Amino acid sequence: MPKSFRSVMAASSLAGVMALGLTTPAAASSSGPLNYVALGDSYSAGSGVLPVDPSNLLCLRSTRNYPHVLASRTGARLKDVTCGGAQTKDFAQAQYPGTAPQLNALSAATDLVTLTIGGNDNGTFINAIVACGTAGVLTGGKGSPCKDKNGTTFDDQIENSTLPALRAALGAVRAKAPNARVAVLGYPWITPAKADPTCFAKMPLATGDVPYLRGIQAHLNSAVERAARENGATYVDLAAASEGHDACKPIGTRWIEPVLFGTNIVPVHPNALGERRMAEQAISALGLD
Repeated sequence: MPKSFRSVMAASSLAGVMALGLTTPAAASSSGPLNYVALGDSYSAGSGVLPVDPSNLLCLRSTRNYPHVLASRTGARLKDVTCGGAQTKDFAQAQYPGTAPQLNALSAATDLVTLTIGGNDNGTFINAIVACGTAGVLTGGKGSPCKDKNGTTFDDQIENSTLPALRAALGAVRAKAPNARVAVLGYPWITPAKADPTCFAKMPLATGDVPYLRGIQAHLNSAVERAARENGATYVDLAAASEGHDACKPIGTRWIEPVLFGTNIVPVHPNALGERRMAEQAISALGLD
């Protein structure tokens, strides 16, 4: 997670922000609550966490997602346009009929933007999990069949396609909301660092494919972080915070629900605890606590 600047850096940090033409949260909130817009995919939307926001059922947006938690704890005025299944392209185009492009929610009056995006580009998450889960079942959890078959395919897609799309999407966010602070959250760990034999029934991954899948996620988070920093956004690093809270852990500890025998209606997504913790990490990274 980004570290807070100490007092010796405060003046230069503020000067840098002002030079960029950005607005600090304190300045933005001096005349009232922060104007906060939440963008992003299902990890932002909290897809699978009940209750569902009835305003757009296609997006499977939860009223307990991390944007709602953040807004509740900071008193921000929230406009939530997160949508399950969103890709970077859906920032600029309608994801569903009647669903406006997410960028339409932004303006020069926006003070704060949060988002999680990139995992659906190229079908990275779903394709990797399905491919590795299927291979794990067929081999009884032995070896690294998914890695052996797919090699660097997913990593190549992230580097060659997702990263440029992230850069463009975050550049568009900055252009539409020039006065806002932008926080881009990474994805919390789905799998542990090494295989847990007790987890195969919930996450049917071969022993050698557990670190392979985690490596793909680490690469995606690295791409998200690079794009965020290049566009002057705060990257909310969830790697350390979500360690030990992956889908293999028990209820009450895990932030992410497993493929099988989970508690959410959408598997391999954050549960309510995960959404709360994501909100807390964003609040801390932005200095809003």
